[in-house]
Amino acid sequence: MILVIETATTACSVALLDGDVVVAHDHQEGARGHAERLIPMIAGLPYGGRADAILVNCGPGSFTGVRVGLAAARALGLAWDVPVTGYCTHALLAARLFAEQDDLDEALIAIEGGHGELFIQPYAKHGLSSLAPLASMVPESVPFWRCAAGSAASKLICDRAIAVEPDARDARLLPPALKALPPEPIYGRAPDAKPNP
Repeated sequence: MILVIETATTACSVALLDGDVVVAHDHQEGARGHAERLIPMIAGLPYGGRADAILVNCGPGSFTGVRVGLAAARALGLAWDVPVTGYCTHALLAARLFAEQDDLDEALIAIEGGHGELFIQPYAKHGLSSLAPLASMVPESVPFWRCAAGSAASKLICDRAIAVEPDARDARLLPPALKALPPEPIYGRAPDAKPNP
């Protein structure tokens, strides 16, 4: 059994997965309150959410949301003595998109990045592979793609924009290699604060 923790965007969700089977799931929308909601949501799952492994979203996304999820995953992993690994927001969204849209072979995943920028990364359906590194760009600088998907897809010039949000239960769609990241934050761009020289 795997506990999946998803807090990188405005949604907060958790799931217990047994292979490809969703044993239990909770998903709540809201821009704030992940720190207050997450542990009760996990406790509300069967067995109090206790699992043989923990999988957590490392980002990019909300700075606070990413850190809340990682802190909870690491603490529970330590308390339960189970391994903790991570996945990327864009990979999760691409997996869900391609599972729902049979006609797509490629898409640009785009989510809000703050400061007027978007976090973007293109994916191919085959092997669920990224076609370019993660980038942070203002919408007008993003190259044209036939299909864009994610919370910021509607801000881009494309033939087709599809709104897709992350959900913990979709982690079952990720291939093993994309669920094996170290549980470290992926911020998507350099920090705003600069050290003094």
